[in-house]
Amino acid sequence: LIGGTAYSGEIKKGIFSVLNFLLPTEDHVLPMHCSANMGVEKHDTAIYFGLSGTGKTTLSADPDRLLIGDDEHGWTNNNIFNFEGGCYAKVINLSEENEPDIFNAIHYGAILENTRFIPNTRTVDYSNTEVTENTRVSYPIESIKNIAKPSVGGLPKNIFFLTCDAYGVIPPIQRLSKGQAMYHFISGYTSKVAGTEAGITEPVPVFSACFGAPFMPLHPTAYAEMLGKKMEENEVKVWLINTGWTGGPYGVGSRIKLKYTRAMISAALSGVLENVGYRTHSIFGAEMPLTCPNVPNEILSPRETWKNDEAFYKKANELALKFNRNFDKFREYASKEILEGEPQPNKKYPMKVEA
Repeated sequence: LIGGTAYSGEIKKGIFSVLNFLLPTEDHVLPMHCSANMGVEKHDTAIYFGLSGTGKTTLSADPDRLLIGDDEHGWTNNNIFNFEGGCYAKVINLSEENEPDIFNAIHYGAILENTRFIPNTRTVDYSNTEVTENTRVSYPIESIKNIAKPSVGGLPKNIFFLTCDAYGVIPPIQRLSKGQAMYHFISGYTSKVAGTEAGITEPVPVFSACFGAPFMPLHPTAYAEMLGKKMEENEVKVWLINTGWTGGPYGVGSRIKLKYTRAMISAALSGVLENVGYRTHSIFGAEMPLTCPNVPNEILSPRETWKNDEAFYKKANELALKFNRNFDKFREYASKEILEGEPQPNKKYPMKVEA
């Protein structure tokens, strides 16, 4: 923990680390590095896990849903509640067109960090990376139009794990079993992208347990088992959402369009995806919908977007082996159900991954 700092990110994450130690053991509350929102009419709660750059803040700021909070929450036996009274969002290349809620929340009372002005004006230059690409804004939650009052929601029915896959092999949406959900929760896979850390100029694969390893003082399996139990008790559906690349890896393929990601999440929340067919990812094992409203069918299967089966499976194997190797440090404490959620490389395309 860093004391005496005025940096908003360190202040909030320092307190969060303490809560991650106290709440599970003393109050049986699952602390979560996630955003949360709920429907305006049904008040159906949804949770969004994800590291920086995966779209957690952007996707939870939905004009058609009430924001509970954008980063830190607790899950009790009765509800989901927000730890904070505000939001902390990246503003690199921020635009009103792509992220209207966040853009319009930046007014008197907001705190901008690491940003610069357009010379000789009071207008913020959101494209400026002079200090760092990790430019941020902190603002009261009341600055968002659609918020839950108070910042509490009912028990969730849908959980979304957000990952920015630079390999381009994870589908834009998958439905996970309980074991797969616990496995991916412990793994916490994404790719660090420009704008999250100094020196990152292109995506770098990374695993962060529980989507927030630095803030989790207990063993990751303790949080995963709590998550699995709550999933089972409340019949929660868990979805893995790839906000990264499709049609090939970084440098070859393209970033999945935000409008498609929003459409897939909306379909999951509305229950539409309960009435479509599914196929199974041959390596990651989870179920991929065959169709989704307002999303082209061809992007739902990453293998089909590659147009080259051998290249796809070699890259998918490379990522699967990274999952396997990363999980070795948790394997001793993981249950059989969790281990059954592990990716299985395609033996037709064997390969080795360097340490």
